Amino acid sequence: MSLSSTLKQEIIKEFQTVSGDTGSPEVQIALLTRRIERLTEHLKNHTHDIHSRRGLLSMIAKRRRLLNFLGKVEKKRAAAIAKKIGLKD
Repeated sequence: MSLSSTLKQEIIKEFQTVSGDTGSPEVQIALLTRRIERLTEHLKNHTHDIHSRRGLLSMIAKRRRLLNFLGKVEKKRAAAIAKKIGLKD
């Protein structure tokens, strides 16, 4: 499930580190989190949608890799973004 451009811009503005930032790990993690939430809601209604479930697992793995990378680079930034989006990490 893709995000609308207005929602995407709002998320980018909230999580960007500097003006014009769209590729930092924080922004990528926030966008993936929102997509994961939407796809999870979809899968609650469509339990037999195996292809979307596979995509969901792929997105979760990508978010985990980004969080691990950010944790290796700067633990404070990783902890801050995890807390801000509501992850246990």
